[in-house]
Amino acid sequence: MTTPEPYLQPPPRHDVVPMRTAVRTWFAISLQTFGGPAGQIAVMQRILVDEKRWISQRRFLHALNYCMLLPGPEAQQLAIYIGWLLNGRRGGLIAGTLFVLPGVVALMTLSAVYVGLGDTGVVAAVFLGLAPAVIAIVVQAVIRVGKRALTHPSLVALAVAAFVALTFFDVAFPVVVLGAGVVGWVLGRLVPSFAEPKADKADAGPAPLISDDDLWNERPSVRRAGLTLGVGLILWAAPVFAVAVLVGRDTIFVDQGLFFSGAALVTFGGAYAVLAYVAQQAVQTYGWLMPGEMVRGLALAETTPGPLIMVVLFVAFVGAYRSPGDLDPWLAAVLAALITTWVTFVPCFLFILLGAPYVERLRHNRNLSAALTGITAAVVGVIANLAVYFALHTLFSGTDTVTWGVFDFEIPQLGTVQVAALAVTALACVLIFGRGLSVLRTLGVCAAAGVLLYLAG
Repeated sequence: MTTPEPYLQPPPRHDVVPMRTAVRTWFAISLQTFGGPAGQIAVMQRILVDEKRWISQRRFLHALNYCMLLPGPEAQQLAIYIGWLLNGRRGGLIAGTLFVLPGVVALMTLSAVYVGLGDTGVVAAVFLGLAPAVIAIVVQAVIRVGKRALTHPSLVALAVAAFVALTFFDVAFPVVVLGAGVVGWVLGRLVPSFAEPKADKADAGPAPLISDDDLWNERPSVRRAGLTLGVGLILWAAPVFAVAVLVGRDTIFVDQGLFFSGAALVTFGGAYAVLAYVAQQAVQTYGWLMPGEMVRGLALAETTPGPLIMVVLFVAFVGAYRSPGDLDPWLAAVLAALITTWVTFVPCFLFILLGAPYVERLRHNRNLSAALTGITAAVVGVIANLAVYFALHTLFSGTDTVTWGVFDFEIPQLGTVQVAALAVTALACVLIFGRGLSVLRTLGVCAAAGVLLYLAG
């Protein structure tokens, strides 16, 4: 275990830890944020709570509970929140930016490689292994979230209802999320114990070097909230407004900016939950990607550090490269990727910096807790729908739309099964569920298997 750093005198300007030390630590964390939100939260737990001992276990969980209430990547929001606790607004901005920066650079590079070399044999071979592995990863997410969320028969029913609504009735994702929240709120009023949190060992773990009372705090006020909200909304909208003025309203940049701004507000449950909605709109409504390419984009996002919702950068990059308008395709792709990344992650900073002073009130609000419980249950069904979507477009080369009464659903065409993809999916399931390998190692093995299958074929 790393020896905690000593504090000989109070840091200046109300910083709980020296800013330079905090920046180095957040950068080190950002390079280790593989494996989705569970792995990212575990990294922060190990470094900030166990090794540095900058924050107590109870306060860490307190922050995490608040972030789970919000749309967007909860791990990045947790980094922003803890950065705020340690170094105020500057700390929150630095922690949140560093958390996503390595992923932006890495995925931008991989997207460029995909666009430039996506039809070559080597890239095709790698994706032959990566795309099927994503199916096993999403199934693992269904199981993990389900074990934690479905603790009551009514929650199981909510998860099933969400899956059926998305798979058979083609109900829009935001409607499913809002409906689940309303049902959870109603159940919370009818059954008071419905949303009661399970007892946890909040006081477990090593004693922190910094007491909870010494962490950063700001008195909530209407003036502070109004200023934060106003500045945040202006910064959030500025790139989309600027590109609309400079390039034109009827361009892919504005369409993507507006769409992903809306998606950022409904990403309850993390990236897996909203990807079904993003995939549906990006492929079927806007035509930015082909169905199989969404799976490839997620496979790329799984191999890079940072939140998995970063896959929207890939979507924007590929879509703008193919429909650049009057701009050079490469310039259009980079511009679209940067705008999409901005409108996706800026709301995270706004939610935390605006709501942090009210965290205690939000945490103890029973009605809000019940609504969140309903949404979390529905997320299980949403992720299961995503697994089905990926499986159909990865394991089969063709699908048919079948209508039965009010139901419209896709079924695989007979004789179109992709044997190699099925074999790699089975390998990924063995590695993840049988051997307990991490996501990154599983993807590495499956990528190598894809290359071998490609060379053998």
